[in-house]
Amino acid sequence: MDIRRFGPGNRRPEGPPGTRGISGQVIWSDIHGHVSELAFSRQALIAPHTNPHTTLFVVVSGGGWVQVGDERSRVRHGEAVVWPAEVPHGAWTDGSEMRAVVVEFPEAPAGLIVDGAAARVGTGPGASSGATAATPAEGSLADRLPDPVDRDESEGEPW
Repeated sequence: MDIRRFGPGNRRPEGPPGTRGISGQVIWSDIHGHVSELAFSRQALIAPHTNPHTTLFVVVSGGGWVQVGDERSRVRHGEAVVWPAEVPHGAWTDGSEMRAVVVEFPEAPAGLIVDGAAARVGTGPGASSGATAATPAEGSLADRLPDPVDRDESEGEPW
């Protein structure tokens, strides 16, 4: 069993040049990806920068702001932002703290990705034993609650 420690007591200052008020810990890193936990204090900043990897910035508590290119948006716990490779991106907090898990996806080594098509499986209409193209999924993000007072406390998540 391999237990990775992160969080309070295991963090160190993190971030590219210009970063302030951020501490973090790498949880996992290999050729397939990198996973880190970041803690933002109030008035913290990850200065806009580029990264060669597509990155998923997952807010797990608190909230703040993110930037991708020229677009800026407020984020809070339970939301994730995709930072595309080689596109300037950053994050910051104003009067609140924020914790995030950052997952970087480096390019796969040659030969690791196998071309193919998804197959429909099962016994219903459209089922096939051969490979066929998958039907694209439909959906969208759920609307944000208009006001924190409207939340359902039975969800067990703090605002």
